[in-house]
Amino acid sequence: MRVLSQELRINPNTAHKIVAALTADGILAVQPGIGTIIAAPGGGSAGDRTALLNDELERLIVEARRLGVNEDQVLAAVRRHWRKLS
Repeated sequence: MRVLSQELRINPNTAHKIVAALTADGILAVQPGIGTIIAAPGGGSAGDRTALLNDELERLIVEARRLGVNEDQVLAAVRRHWRKLS
C-alpha cells in the first residue's frame, strides 16, 4: 500500500480502500506469500452475468435521467460504443 500510495501520490488509506474494493469485486486476489495480484477472470454463470449487466444498466439509466438524457439518446450512445468496440 505504501508504494502504491507513493507512486499515485494518494493517501495510504485511500490506496487501502481502493485495493479492498477491487478485491471485494473479484478484480484483485490476495495470494499469501506472493501479495496482491490481478484475479483470474471468472466465467460466471449466465445468470451472474445477466445480474451484473442489469446492475450496470440501472446505474446508466439513473445517471442518464439525472443528466436529462432521454432514452433515444442513451440507445444511440450505446449503439455507437458497441460499434466502436466491435
